[in-house]
Amino acid sequence: MQTRIGSVGSLEEGKDPVITTRTSQSKTLPLRALQLFGFFLALCIGFSIISIYTIRRFGIYSTVTTVKSTFVPCAEEPNSLDHWRKPPSSLLHSMSDKELLWRASFLPRIKKYPFNRLPKIAFMFLTKGPLPLAPLWERFFKGHEGLYSVYIHSLPSFEAEFPSSSVFYRRQIPSQVAEWGRMSMCDAERRLLANALLDISNEWFILLSESCIPLYNFSVIYQYIMKSKHSFMGAFDDPGPFGRGRYNYNMVPEVNISKWRKGSQWFEVNRKLAINIVEDVTYYPKFEQFCRPACYVDEHYFPTMLTIQTPNLLANRSITWVDWSRGGPHPGTFGRSDITEDFFKRILEGRQCRYNDQPSSICFLFARKFAPSAMEPLLQIAQKVLGF
Repeated sequence: MQTRIGSVGSLEEGKDPVITTRTSQSKTLPLRALQLFGFFLALCIGFSIISIYTIRRFGIYSTVTTVKSTFVPCAEEPNSLDHWRKPPSSLLHSMSDKELLWRASFLPRIKKYPFNRLPKIAFMFLTKGPLPLAPLWERFFKGHEGLYSVYIHSLPSFEAEFPSSSVFYRRQIPSQVAEWGRMSMCDAERRLLANALLDISNEWFILLSESCIPLYNFSVIYQYIMKSKHSFMGAFDDPGPFGRGRYNYNMVPEVNISKWRKGSQWFEVNRKLAINIVEDVTYYPKFEQFCRPACYVDEHYFPTMLTIQTPNLLANRSITWVDWSRGGPHPGTFGRSDITEDFFKRILEGRQCRYNDQPSSICFLFARKFAPSAMEPLLQIAQKVLGF
């Protein structure tokens, strides 16, 4: 019994050292933790001081800023609605014509837009270089922001110098040389249409030259275009040598002579017809191969193709007035001495045409060709005669 009691007693006494050891460890651990914390704190402070010195000494801050700025576009959702709804922030791009036409041919199958869409008119200027009548157009557009967009196709070598306040500022699209009467001219027109189609709010598309002027104020023209059931493209059957005489029977079966049409180069089309033009791969090869001078493709390609595809959507007339009375391959040009009130009365008054299948006295919305010398008198007479 004594032995057992002693054993138990020794076991009880044997616990005391264990308890003592654990107590000493618990006192030691916090001290070591504090030492480690102090070491890391000193290390962080030292690293911060070195970083601040490096930033000030070597300009690392600018690198950090650059990385931050490039990160923002990456955070944008490419498939968000705004990506499709908003027009491109810049008209400059690296797409080839093939890529551009493909991208522009996208067509929503659901007609109702899931956002408030304010339809715009795309004014497309096909020009070799400067726009000498730009001040008149600036006055025409003033106060109508959000209802129009502007596109310029010029020679690739031309560099425009419009002020940042101008409606023409940075509105040049990537371009190529366009030759009158050849397919490169239609390529330029398709290029304008395709770039304008990238803005989903553009509903109507008007082709103009640097020598064109508006004959009415913006509100009249916008309402006229908006309420029309038809697009304005001349497409008539000319049985003479300058119409059917230019037809090539190698264009069969895609183009039959009974559908061969001729019309003015200067047109207005709605979005549906604009997509028809840029997506075409059926008629383009035929016209490119078999309509060459003396067949002037810019007078036949679009009128013939749209007559075959959608004849009920064409008004079969142009809304751009030109004067062919002087004869020759080009219409008359008007300068300073021609700009009078009587001159515009001859253009605007006494006209009869069809508008939405009803008689109308308003037949032309634009006119050409006007020389740079006409600019000053046009500005003087615009308010009284043209309404802007």
